[in-house]
Amino acid sequence: MTNVEEKMSFFASLYRVGDQPELGMWLLYGTIVILAIVTYQLGFARKLPPLKTAVIYVLLALGCSILTFFAVFLPVGEGLVVAIVVLGIYKIRLSQEKKRREA
Repeated sequence: MTNVEEKMSFFASLYRVGDQPELGMWLLYGTIVILAIVTYQLGFARKLPPLKTAVIYVLLALGCSILTFFAVFLPVGEGLVVAIVVLGIYKIRLSQEKKRREA
């Protein structure tokens, strides 16, 4: 393992960006996009018309292309996973509290 591969983030190492840069970057980009969409849905999504929703997802995908380059050496994907866990716990607790108040 070279010195550069040791400094890569978990997802970049998982997809072997150092050995297969083209395929690895596409897989990393797909992972970042999926994690960003889940994070958006859990924490920030509101009911919008379909065209506005499509614009948001296109801009989200464009922003993720920049994040993908950072994600090679920085823990961007890992941070998104942590955000998903925190927002998921928040949503579960919020729904439990809502049910408790209704009962």
